[in-house]
Amino acid sequence: MKKLFTREIKIAIAVLVSAVILVVGIEYLKGINLMKPANYYYIEYKNVTGLTVSTPVEIDGFNVGLVREINYNYDNPGTVIVEVSLDRQLKVPSGSKAVLMVDFLGTATIDLQLNKYVSTFHSTGDTLIGENAPDMLGDIQENIIPQLSLMLPKIDTILTGIQAIVTNPALTESIDHLNRLTADLESSSKRLSRIMDKDIPPILDNVSGLTRNVNEFSSQLTRLELEKTVTSVDSALSDLREITYKLNRDDNSLGLLLNDKQLYDGLVNTVGSADSLLIDLRLNPKRYVHFSLFGRKK
Repeated sequence: MKKLFTREIKIAIAVLVSAVILVVGIEYLKGINLMKPANYYYIEYKNVTGLTVSTPVEIDGFNVGLVREINYNYDNPGTVIVEVSLDRQLKVPSGSKAVLMVDFLGTATIDLQLNKYVSTFHSTGDTLIGENAPDMLGDIQENIIPQLSLMLPKIDTILTGIQAIVTNPALTESIDHLNRLTADLESSSKRLSRIMDKDIPPILDNVSGLTRNVNEFSSQLTRLELEKTVTSVDSALSDLREITYKLNRDDNSLGLLLNDKQLYDGLVNTVGSADSLLIDLRLNPKRYVHFSLFGRKK
C-alpha cells in the first residue's frame, strides 16, 4: 500500500507551517495581531517624522489600533499614506481627525479625535483627515528661542546690577553689622537665660508666699465673730425702736413735751411775749433802766 504522506510532503507541510508561524510571530512582535479582526483606514500626512509601523492609535489615551503600513504617495508628491488598523467595534464618525503627535523624545502617537456632532460614519478603507500637531522642538525653536534672544540683553543688565551690588562695600558693612547684631542678640539671650534661671525662681517663691498670706487672711476673716456683731447691732436697733415708740406716746415726760399741743402753744406765746418785751426794751430803754454818771437828782 502506497503511503499517503511521503517524506517530501511532510517536509513541505513543515516548511509551510514554519513560514506561517514566522509571519505571525513577526507581525505579533510588531504589535499586529493577525487573529484579531480589525478595520483598515488610510491617513494622509505631509510629515511622518517619528512615525513607525506599530505606532499606537489612541482615543483620549486609550489604544484602539496601530499603524500597519507607511507608503509614500507617488501620485501626490509631498504626502505619505499611512494605513492603520482599528478595532472592528469602533465606528469612526465623518469629519474625524487623526492628529500625529511627537513628544520631546521623538516618540510619535496618532491621536484620533472623533467628530461627536454627526451621525454618519466612515466606511472601511476610507481616507481620514490627517494633521500634524505642532512639534515641541520646532515650537521651541520658533517661539521660545527668539524671546530668549530678546531677553538676553536684559538678563545681562540684571547680572551686571547684581554684580555691582555684590561688590559694593556697603554690602560687606551691612553683613558685618548683621553679624554684630546677631552676636548681641545671642549675648542678650544668654543674659535672659541667666535671669530666668536665677532671679525668676525667687520671685515666683515670693508670689507663692504672698498667695499663701492672702489665703490665710481670708481664712481669718471667715473666723471673725460676725454673728455676735450682727446680734449687737440688732439689739441697738431694737432699743432705738422702743425709744421712738415712747416718744410718740403721751404717758411720759418726753412724750408729753413732744405731743402736748397746749404746751406747744404756751411756749409759742411765751416766746412771742419775750420778743415783744425785747423790742420795747430796745425802743424805750429809759422805761426800764434809770442810771446817771453824777448820781440821782433831788
